[in-house]
Amino acid sequence: MSMNQWIFGSCSLALGLVAVLYNVDVRLPGNNQGYAPVQPIAFSHRIHAGELSMDCQYCHYGARQSRHAGVPSASVCMNCHKTVTASADVLLAERVAAQEENREQNLIVSDELRKLYDALGLDDELNPDPSKEPTPIEWVRVHNLADFVYFDHRVHVARNVACETCHGPVQGMDRLRQESDLSMGWCIECHRSQSFNAHDVTPGDAGRIKDHVSTNCVSCHL
Repeated sequence: MSMNQWIFGSCSLALGLVAVLYNVDVRLPGNNQGYAPVQPIAFSHRIHAGELSMDCQYCHYGARQSRHAGVPSASVCMNCHKTVTASADVLLAERVAAQEENREQNLIVSDELRKLYDALGLDDELNPDPSKEPTPIEWVRVHNLADFVYFDHRVHVARNVACETCHGPVQGMDRLRQESDLSMGWCIECHRSQSFNAHDVTPGDAGRIKDHVSTNCVSCHL
């Protein structure tokens, strides 16, 4: 094989690899960016966090006081859904129909909320049904970090880091997905953008040390 043939073959191989990689979703192990599993109940963050402007920490209250934000219990859902049993337009249509027909409103329960009530062992009138065994809702976890990574929600919440910083625009998601890759490089880049060299702090700026964002390995890998 001549030198020209070797160069031509190498270039062709390189261009071929570029073409393949361009059309293939190549990612490092553990990168689940875009992961959006189907959940047992089609909970819409777009409706709750977006249209209704609910505070994330109303449901994920653990984020203020724990490493883990946690998944809200069914009882938290029932704070609203003991009276809200279907979408607003469906309930409004039933209210109007009842008024026009001079009758009591019928209880309208959406298919998805019926799954919530069944999990709680409730009957058609939303009362406890002795024949039904309450069962936990098996939500599918979306954001998973490796076991060797230590992440603490309460530290980030205390520093007023917006939930969207890590979780993306959840207020527009009908089905929750992992927005960022949550890689070490992604986390370090965020820490670096908020950090400063603590050794350069003057005595008058000593109070800033408490706000220093660490990039030390042991901060996340205990």
